[in-house]
Amino acid sequence: MTEETTPKQLTTTAPAQLEDATPTDDKKATVAIVIVAVVLLAIIAGIVVLAFQDAGTVSVVRDIFIILMALMMFIIGVALVVLIVQLADLTNLLKNEVRPIIHSTNDTVNTLKGTVRFMSDNLTEPVIKLNESLASVKKITELFRFKK
Repeated sequence: MTEETTPKQLTTTAPAQLEDATPTDDKKATVAIVIVAVVLLAIIAGIVVLAFQDAGTVSVVRDIFIILMALMMFIIGVALVVLIVQLADLTNLLKNEVRPIIHSTNDTVNTLKGTVRFMSDNLTEPVIKLNESLASVKKITELFRFKK
């Protein structure tokens, strides 16, 4: 009796735990996005305030911006290289591992088709013909019984 209640408890508590985990993860993600947006707005506001002070500050902000842009280009380049390597690995996986599995599955299906055709020709059709013959013999015997 305790074995029956344990699976019921697991099935009722597992979906509840999944439902509870999802909203907290969504809330954490929302809070993180809001914090990043506020920090970016603060940085932009600081740059705008510094830009209107004097020409030296504008040149410093411009140099920092150029350095940040170069850093972003470097990060994007590295990401593209990683993406290309991953794409090459995926292509290799599809070519060398998935294609043989598909061919093996196709061979198995063809073998099963042959087996089904063999069983149909050598077992099913003779049984159906035997049943037809027995049914006709039975019907003929029934006809002779009624005439007597």
